[in-house]
Amino acid sequence: MTFKFNALYRLGAWGAATCMVVICALVALQVTFRLVDALLVLIGLRRLGLGITGVSEIASYLLVGATFLGLAYTFVHHAHIRVTLLISRLPSVLRAWFEVFCLLVALTLSLLLGYGLVELVHESREFNDVSSGFLSIPLWIPQTVLTIGVGLLCLALAEALVNTLRIAIREPDRFREATANDDSDLP
Repeated sequence: MTFKFNALYRLGAWGAATCMVVICALVALQVTFRLVDALLVLIGLRRLGLGITGVSEIASYLLVGATFLGLAYTFVHHAHIRVTLLISRLPSVLRAWFEVFCLLVALTLSLLLGYGLVELVHESREFNDVSSGFLSIPLWIPQTVLTIGVGLLCLALAEALVNTLRIAIREPDRFREATANDDSDLP
């Protein structure tokens, strides 16, 4: 299946990867600071007391960002877990329409989640909500990242639904599930 908005999904994946790299860098820096302090104490000197305030809070927001920004990319590259034990035994025509139904349910749930997140971002901005940890991070920032990730997933689901519906209507005998080994969406 070819996805027209693959560049957007790839951009989301790059955002997710960037979040993961920043998490690794923050944790490595924090560990390095603690090792330097431990070595200084070991040789009889005073600790420097270096540290990054709120690393766990920042890392948790970045982890959520990495998870949600990667949703669409993993979907279009067939990396989401799918249970096809029952579906694979159905004839092609039924399988196509069952896939349409599943995509419709997934899109509906994702749209509801996206709508709720948009409302949450709006409320957080309106009431100036901030996190309750060491850092007072405005909550609309991480919530916006979640909303973008869910929005990309909705776009990918809608695109897959349209393509699958087109196949189910025009040529259902040709339908086959996309798999991780499917190269049909490569340029």
